[in-house]
Amino acid sequence: MKPPPPSSALHLRLVLWKAAKAVEQIDRASIRSTGLCLSDFTILEVLLHKGAMPVNAIGRKVLLTSGSMTTAIGRLQQRGLVSRQTDPADRRITHVDLTAAGRRLIEQAFARHAANFEQAFAHLDAVERADLQRLLKKLGLGLSAPAGLATADAGTERAPSAGDER
Repeated sequence: MKPPPPSSALHLRLVLWKAAKAVEQIDRASIRSTGLCLSDFTILEVLLHKGAMPVNAIGRKVLLTSGSMTTAIGRLQQRGLVSRQTDPADRRITHVDLTAAGRRLIEQAFARHAANFEQAFAHLDAVERADLQRLLKKLGLGLSAPAGLATADAGTERAPSAGDER
């Protein structure tokens, strides 16, 4: 069987997967360089950009389970980076916010992280970045409601195998 042509959807999937893995490697290394673990960085980043939020809302944004969120928030609170406040109107809800120390830390860490990505994407000019963003959004929106996909096990995730390398 000969490989698909470079413009085929299957080949584009492979190119996109490889690019996503490369971006993920840069992302993880950049976050590691801040001295924070991935979950702590993402929680602090959400709080930096969105402000105080209930624990469960943060968990949905950073894709962590309730148990993982409890552990991470506890770790961040022990370090003095976040505070918890019980909602006076509904005591079942706990809001989390950055402390002054947490804000200083994530502002500095996020600035370094942003600079790392500016460097990583430096080979793309402004027009190429805008084109890439537009095309990726278009792809994402088009895939959000796939119709008629030929699959018996939808939802099963599989990374490309060595045989897929072309």
